[in-house]
Amino acid sequence: MKNSGDINFVAIIPTLIMVSLIIGLTLNFTYQNPIVRGQEDTNYTSISKDWPNIMSNVKTFVVENVTTPTIEDTAYIHPFAIIVGDCSIGKEVLMAPTAVCRADEGVPIHVGDYSNIQDGVILHALDAVRDGTNIDNKRFSQDGGRLLGNDTRFDDGYAIYISGNVSLAHDSLIHGPVWIGNNTLIGVKSAVLDSKIGNNVVIRVGSILTGVEIPDNTLVPPGTVLTNQSQVASLPSVIGSPSQNLNQGDLRNSKALATAYDSANID
Repeated sequence: MKNSGDINFVAIIPTLIMVSLIIGLTLNFTYQNPIVRGQEDTNYTSISKDWPNIMSNVKTFVVENVTTPTIEDTAYIHPFAIIVGDCSIGKEVLMAPTAVCRADEGVPIHVGDYSNIQDGVILHALDAVRDGTNIDNKRFSQDGGRLLGNDTRFDDGYAIYISGNVSLAHDSLIHGPVWIGNNTLIGVKSAVLDSKIGNNVVIRVGSILTGVEIPDNTLVPPGTVLTNQSQVASLPSVIGSPSQNLNQGDLRNSKALATAYDSANID
């Protein structure tokens, strides 16, 4: 008969395994999950153990330059937002939790002043240079022109260019090459791919746009799917519609939040 003081090793084995797993995961997170930082036009990437939500890209055959994001002092980047590589973030931009600007393939990505990037938004783009050759129409100029590979402006072009006062609502996807004009709103869970969106455009919830150009002052109704330019002609004007000033509320709120969070010194 077993003495009541004896240790039941079989019973404590699961506990020992669980403790070992917790210790292993803690050590792995502490020492094996470094932030990557670097300087533009260098051939190396340095390592830090800071909180890794803002970091340089790594050097690959896709993007050879290691570039650290550029962020205006008045912008607010939530600690759970992610910015990687050649992303520039303008004045008083609010970047909410889980939003991502990842410039480690298509570069650069520009977010203009007073814009907001809401929860779950993804900014990413296809590479525009392959095997040393510039690919036609994979970058936009600052004023919204698509650039051919032999255009002298190609090196200064953008994989994604977002003008000022733009709202990217929750869970929207912007996959470059994309150009978005001033005072435009991209609605909740909408996707914009390989497209140019004009000024004062409102794209309502759940719309999908790929390979199209949307003129200024256009309303894209909820759930619209646009895959060719002929479909665009039938879109209504946003002028005079209930959606005309929809973006203004988002802009007002996001500016107030960016300022308040900055003042609260939340890191």
